[in-house]
Amino acid sequence: MAQDPVCKMTIDENKAAATSAYKGKTYYFCAKICKERFDKEPEKYIKGSEGSGCHSCCC
Repeated sequence: MAQDPVCKMTIDENKAAATSAYKGKTYYFCAKICKERFDKEPEKYIKGSEGSGCHSCCC
């Protein structure tokens, strides 16, 4: 299992709606909107300053 770095939702890597590779690591997303947000500012999400866990982005 992986955690979407944007909304913090736990997702199955095999069922992820989207992925991004950044600095040699693959990140998994529950929805395309989370991937788009991550791709714009990846460092913001890697540091954990965003992502409330509310899943309001997509769920």
